[in-house]
Amino acid sequence: MDISVVVPLFNEDESLPELTAWIDKVMFENNFSYEIVLVDDGSTDQSWEVIESLRLQNPAIKGIKFRRNYGKSAALNVGFEATQGDVVITMDADLQDSPDEIPELYRRIKEEKLDLISGWKKKRYDPITKTVPTKLFNAATRKMSGIELNDFNCGLKAYRSDVVKTIEVYGEMHRYIPVIAKWAGFNKIAEQVVEHRARKYGTTKFGFSRFINGFLDLLSIFFVGKFGKRPMHFFGSLGVLSFFLGIIMSLYVLVEKQVLIWKGLAYRDVTQQPLFYLSLVAIVVGSQMFLAGFIAELLSRNAPERNQYLIEKELK
Repeated sequence: MDISVVVPLFNEDESLPELTAWIDKVMFENNFSYEIVLVDDGSTDQSWEVIESLRLQNPAIKGIKFRRNYGKSAALNVGFEATQGDVVITMDADLQDSPDEIPELYRRIKEEKLDLISGWKKKRYDPITKTVPTKLFNAATRKMSGIELNDFNCGLKAYRSDVVKTIEVYGEMHRYIPVIAKWAGFNKIAEQVVEHRARKYGTTKFGFSRFINGFLDLLSIFFVGKFGKRPMHFFGSLGVLSFFLGIIMSLYVLVEKQVLIWKGLAYRDVTQQPLFYLSLVAIVVGSQMFLAGFIAELLSRNAPERNQYLIEKELK
């Protein structure tokens, strides 16, 4: 099969018939073999009934329904597991992504041997409450990941099948799939300017809470990707640094007092100096961080996936 189109959705019953008909038209015109995987993320409208009706009309349509709303990441992860195509395309169900972009995305994945192509909605039709946080996220993600993309959160993306079968998406991590793919060893990541259409049906699902959750997820990806298998390198290094800094400050306070006594000058008791208490805090914090790293290292070494590595090719 050439292409699998994964569409996560929540309360999009009005747009589904038009979207699937559009995708079918594009696939027919380009002679692609395909499937459409519609993942209903616990919709409370008639979305599932519409999916069942569309399935009767088009056998290429598959449907997965969650019992409740788990979020876009969960929908994508389950959709990825169900795909069978050589190239996987993801797009939103609100008709803001154009299926007309699919042929070019497919061509580039195949001909340029890319792992992932992320869409870039250079001209957007979203309200400022969504565009400003998106720009901040993109800037922070570029800085922390080293991936030069302008629009990490664009729903329209294309993947080699190996990518979606390898990575795991959870929480709010769908925003950072290129980063997850890079940490998994898929470095051939490109970008393509795509059309962004004004929303035709329904309302946006974007809320301010996603701004905070997205930033925390970015920190999680960065930390787990860099130190997931060696937590002692992170906690232990900071702990040792803090511990010895505390020791140096405490020694300074003690030596200073002895020098003043030797010179016959006025001095304060050690317990009357703020630096002494700062040194104690640094020593305690350093010890705790070192122990946290040690415990994390023990957990990591005993985890069942501690020696699971991604093998791309093997000759026997």
